[in-house]
Amino acid sequence: MKQLIEFIPLIIFFALFKLYDIYVATAALIAATAIQVAISYFVYKKVEKMQLITFVVVAIFGGMTIFLHDDNFIKWKVTIVYTVFALGLTISHMIGKSAIKGMLGKEITLPDSVWAKVTWAWVSFFAVCAVVNIYIAYQLPLDVWVNFKVFGLLVATFIYTLLTGVYIYKHLPKEQKNSNQ
Repeated sequence: MKQLIEFIPLIIFFALFKLYDIYVATAALIAATAIQVAISYFVYKKVEKMQLITFVVVAIFGGMTIFLHDDNFIKWKVTIVYTVFALGLTISHMIGKSAIKGMLGKEITLPDSVWAKVTWAWVSFFAVCAVVNIYIAYQLPLDVWVNFKVFGLLVATFIYTLLTGVYIYKHLPKEQKNSNQ
């Protein structure tokens, strides 16, 4: 259920972009993301940091897109969110409190070297996505960028998550592998 709620603003954005334009879609994205945060708070009694960061950036850059009637701001939102995630992972790792290990380390036991590789892999993924987003946003038509934002990044993230899972599984101690089967 929680994962479904995560995709609703993206689906609304895409549908309204196809039916109307980027400005209507952006306004709906802001509203849907705000509702998503509220639902998360009321149902789960907490809001994830990534969800909150995304909402703040959507509200700021989406608001500027609508207010200034300039779609460049919403295009930059993706790059800014991915850059914040990359920097957050980098900083948390550098100060010895890996965010990924913090999220998964309660259920999974791995050597610190594996957690470090997973962290740097995700930092690289977010950085590449940030750069590719800017390239597509400014070198290709708006329709292509919206499709990339909605489908390309979604598929890329899903595949990268699966690959991360395979990598982690490969490095699990035998006791944990046996208990997971």
